Amino acid sequence: MSPLRRLFRTLSSLQLTVVLLALSIFLIFAGTWAQIDLGIWTVLSKYFRSYFVMIPIQIFLPREWNVPGAIPYPGGFTLGGLLLLNLLTAHAVRFRWQWKRAGIILVHFGIVLLITGEFLTALLARENNMTIMEGETANFAEDIREVELAITDRSDPGVDKVVVVPHSRLSRRGLIRDQELPFDIRVDEYHQNADLLEGSEGGQGPLVADRGFAMSRGITVRHRPPASGTDRDRSDFPTAYVTLEKDGARLGTWLVSLYFSLMAEPVIQPVVVDGRSFDISLRFKREYKSYEMSLIDFRHDKYPGTETPMNYSSDVRLVDRVRGEDRRVRIFMNNPLRYRGETFYQSSFLQGDTGTVLQVVKNPGWLLPYAACVIGALGLIIHFGIRLLGFLNRGRNR
Repeated sequence: MSPLRRLFRTLSSLQLTVVLLALSIFLIFAGTWAQIDLGIWTVLSKYFRSYFVMIPIQIFLPREWNVPGAIPYPGGFTLGGLLLLNLLTAHAVRFRWQWKRAGIILVHFGIVLLITGEFLTALLARENNMTIMEGETANFAEDIREVELAITDRSDPGVDKVVVVPHSRLSRRGLIRDQELPFDIRVDEYHQNADLLEGSEGGQGPLVADRGFAMSRGITVRHRPPASGTDRDRSDFPTAYVTLEKDGARLGTWLVSLYFSLMAEPVIQPVVVDGRSFDISLRFKREYKSYEMSLIDFRHDKYPGTETPMNYSSDVRLVDRVRGEDRRVRIFMNNPLRYRGETFYQSSFLQGDTGTVLQVVKNPGWLLPYAACVIGALGLIIHFGIRLLGFLNRGRNR
């Protein structure tokens, strides 16, 4: 037997299928336990949407034991890809293409679509929030799972020039230099999650801001573990100490935090360099759109005499100058707006019903799981129908 044929027989073997399914079950088990310490989205990215993962032994044991060590393990992408390859080679090598096997072939085709859909979702899908105050306009959506450090130049009254430093670079700390930045940024300390202590509640830590809002209010930082998948109503609030430098000269140390951006009146921290003023802020990562949405009216209706919500709805004006679009749309529960490949759902609202929060979802592979389930169900019906007919025919011939 040639090496290539031997390889195909190995890839198509049922033994490999069983091994891969067993490995997948353990990965799901480990990912479930990991949510005690990590957030759901972190676990999804680290365990299931990766090619390789180091699974800490500690996640299976009481946390106070502090057991070191980790298990090297294939990630979800690796196991899913191998299962897909195993299924395709099995059809090419072992399975015979007969009409009696039509049902099984459809079931397997549904599984192929399901795995392919997950790969497309992991690679291409985006899920952001668009927050609009009543009477105001928004042209961007925010990813509430990731932050960025924004440096904004407001010297032009017509347009703001914004340069951002992504979360991935902030978390590595150290000196950040770029020709687009008006100054160098040294990330002295970065916390994925932290509490801000003001006045007498705080204390003198190793780092203290000597510029900006934190200095004026005596705010210090207390590290807090990242929110885990088992926490309810808890979110991470990234915070960092950054020292700004210009041509080797120190400008000062600022404390930047997501807290400041989410306050009822967002904190503005100006930095003056060469007679020009820039604002620095740590905010949710933004994705700017080529169109605008204005919130005309938000409704939060309740059942008479109760506090039970009956309806959430947003009347918005959609303006797209590129496509010549200008229309009024109403978005409410189970009635989203679909535009430019994105779907806008009524997700939440601001305190006091002063604005709306729309969930903006883009998923090119959204239809594949539905098609996979329909094809798989049809395959099962055909397969058992053929088996039933064969059984009935054998009964008549006796």
